[in-house]
Amino acid sequence: MPLTADARGVYPIAPTPFLDGGAIDFASIDRLTEFYAGIGAGGLTVLGQLGEAAKLEHAEGIAVARRFIERAGTLPVIVGVSAPGFAAMRALAHEAMAAGAAGVMIAPPNTLRSDEQIVGYYRQAVQALGADIPFVLQDYPLTFSVQMTPDVIRRIVQELPSCVMLKHEDWPGLEKITALRGFERAGTMRRIAILCGNGGLFLDYELERGADGANTGYAFPDMLCDMVRWSDGGLREQAHDLFDAHLPLLRYEQQPGVGLAVRKHVLMRRGLLASAAQRTPASALTATARQEVEHLLARLAAHDPRARLG
Repeated sequence: MPLTADARGVYPIAPTPFLDGGAIDFASIDRLTEFYAGIGAGGLTVLGQLGEAAKLEHAEGIAVARRFIERAGTLPVIVGVSAPGFAAMRALAHEAMAAGAAGVMIAPPNTLRSDEQIVGYYRQAVQALGADIPFVLQDYPLTFSVQMTPDVIRRIVQELPSCVMLKHEDWPGLEKITALRGFERAGTMRRIAILCGNGGLFLDYELERGADGANTGYAFPDMLCDMVRWSDGGLREQAHDLFDAHLPLLRYEQQPGVGLAVRKHVLMRRGLLASAAQRTPASALTATARQEVEHLLARLAAHDPRARLG
């Protein structure tokens, strides 16, 4: 089913698993997908920035997306299609949708500066892909250096009906969520799903501000699912207590440069990846960093048995 503005819950950003020699590890794709379905994820996103999409050849990217889609069954899969030019973006988007993707995610190029440039870029992207392909607007100024104000996001949403979700990764960004939901209440912007990134670093209050869930890759996405369920169920303090227990590891994982190495290491320790390998260029964990991660896992295990990894 196509992605809609009613999307809710946790859509983990799936890493692309590699074997130590650099080949794609399809068996680990299968394990990851089954795990995401088993924890109650609302869907998943593949070929995102932390999916190392830029390190894959076009055919490899399609093969990865297709395998996730095939294993996901009824779980909606969003495919990242950001590219330097619209020809490559269109080719990947059309092949992904033909394989059964629910929608695509588009990040802005870092050359955009003015509001008109930002709106114009997404207008052209929809013209290139087709207005029938639902897309996720990725707002991540810390990485892409593109500042999207609430008014700019409203313009994109109002002008382009195929925009059904915002991946909110501004930092700080709580007031932006409040502003967007305020537009909706005032009737000046149609409702879209808002799912948040940044590893879930601010998810505790993002949910209270009106976010619908998380679209991120923290190595314990099952914790994020609990957060969303408990917040929905009115278990505010229970949700905050769980979040607080995970916060030291979550913070460590958010370090620029080595964050993916931490995430893949923990996913390997959880038995979901056969290897923590990345495609080059990559940053590896030092022996000291691995010891620190293991210390964080041991401390977390005192509060959450899922971190007891032997």
